[in-house]
Amino acid sequence: MARESDMHHPGNVTPDRFPAQDHFAEGAQYIAGRLTKGTSGRTHAVVDPATGTTVHTYEPAGRDDVDAAVAAAREALPGWAGATPGERSDALHRFAGVLAERAEEFARAESLQCGKPLKLSRGFDVPGTIDNTAFFAGAARHLAGQSAGEYSGDHTSYVRREPIGVVGSVAPWNYPLQMAAWKILPAIAAGNTIVLKPAEITPFTSLMFARAATDAGIPDGVVNVVTGTGEVAGEHLVGHPDVAMTSFTGSTAVGRRVAEIATATVKRLHLELGGKAPFVVFDDADLQAAANGAVAGALINTGQDCTAATRAYVQRPRYEEFVERTAALMETVRLGDPFAPDTDLGPLVSHAQRDRVAGFVDRARSYARVVTGGEAPGGALRNGAYYRPTLITGAPQDSEVVQAEIFGPVLVVLPFDGDDEGIALANDTPYGLAASAWTRDVYRAGRATREIRAGCVWVNDHIPIISEMPHGGYKASGFGKDMSVYSFEEYTQLKHVMFDNTAVVRKDWHRTIFGDRQPHQAG
Repeated sequence: MARESDMHHPGNVTPDRFPAQDHFAEGAQYIAGRLTKGTSGRTHAVVDPATGTTVHTYEPAGRDDVDAAVAAAREALPGWAGATPGERSDALHRFAGVLAERAEEFARAESLQCGKPLKLSRGFDVPGTIDNTAFFAGAARHLAGQSAGEYSGDHTSYVRREPIGVVGSVAPWNYPLQMAAWKILPAIAAGNTIVLKPAEITPFTSLMFARAATDAGIPDGVVNVVTGTGEVAGEHLVGHPDVAMTSFTGSTAVGRRVAEIATATVKRLHLELGGKAPFVVFDDADLQAAANGAVAGALINTGQDCTAATRAYVQRPRYEEFVERTAALMETVRLGDPFAPDTDLGPLVSHAQRDRVAGFVDRARSYARVVTGGEAPGGALRNGAYYRPTLITGAPQDSEVVQAEIFGPVLVVLPFDGDDEGIALANDTPYGLAASAWTRDVYRAGRATREIRAGCVWVNDHIPIISEMPHGGYKASGFGKDMSVYSFEEYTQLKHVMFDNTAVVRKDWHRTIFGDRQPHQAG
């Protein structure tokens, strides 16, 4: 079984985890450059999932707060959109510097609200966000359009790439800091202003990110955050008449609702939705590398990752050995306090999410075999939302654990025979966000990258992302791209500008109206 860390347990919390009450005493809404309290008339508790204790209570946003944030963004739009690319770039470079100075504070806040190990926040979430910010600082100066030219012979045409306007974005709880960055950075680099709604259970780092933007000199109102429920703040933001675009990351089911609201007001829409990433291991693969990749790829962020390895398909001659090696590796993973240095796996984000994951596994017992894991630990971890790393075999391809997004530390392993079958099984879910292929054969790898229907296909690895390359899905995993210069396709609109070069009063095409007649000339 996976081991609990024996050095520091959540029962022995240290006072330097993160002082949330001090940081957000003024409120959990960030509008026009300052923190304010919400006006919903209710309160919401942020719970540390490692201990089950409340670490902060705030007033969620109501409709009036959304209106105020959108108004602030609308007021800031002309000045920010009118800034030169160089001015926006300079501000984003300063922004990256402020984030780097506060890196440890961000890491601790992220670990406290999400339950993710501090080594993950320090090593992945925070540096990745700083890198994204630095990337978009450079990309802001490269909003390319088609070169000017005389395409008709008599006119000069060129393309302007312009901001869309006020963007209303909704981000999930699994990577609050990185998702805030993925929503905010391309939007403001392109000259838009934004109102972001983070998940109400993980608001800290989104608010800190907005405050860092202000401290870097980005004008008030360019970046705003409203913290509230999806039903109140989220739906009002998405449907707001002054919001020109919506970007949403989350489940496919909620994405459908977002699309329904957004299309009613004919908004630009960008959706990054669920995933069920296949992990295809061919019979010539380095099996130990594949087992290492499967465990790391399935368990990162306690499996709460839409690109996580969730379905391993292993060619039959290597299947049994892969199951044995992967199960053995899973049993070495250490559960514990997210702030302890020897912790590999923290809790899920909430007890409700832990119970949801457990429900998938418990139902699978009737038709599949739970090889390892499949339970919540007791002892010092009993009050947290922990769940042991779980490996399942023997599940039918059409079963719930193979087809549905579990979003927890659960890997299902199935065998396949020929290459055709392996690729067909990889494509046999509604999702298409990410996948990986494991082989030493360059032709097999090439075929897998061509034929697997996913927005990202890794070869002999699973999970790494980089700022320079796009992230986004096929099929029910949504459409549009985050990160990279390709994201500007989401956050800009193209305008064709055409100049007549002839100075001729009567154009040749005017004959379609006037025929052979001469148009009347004014005296």
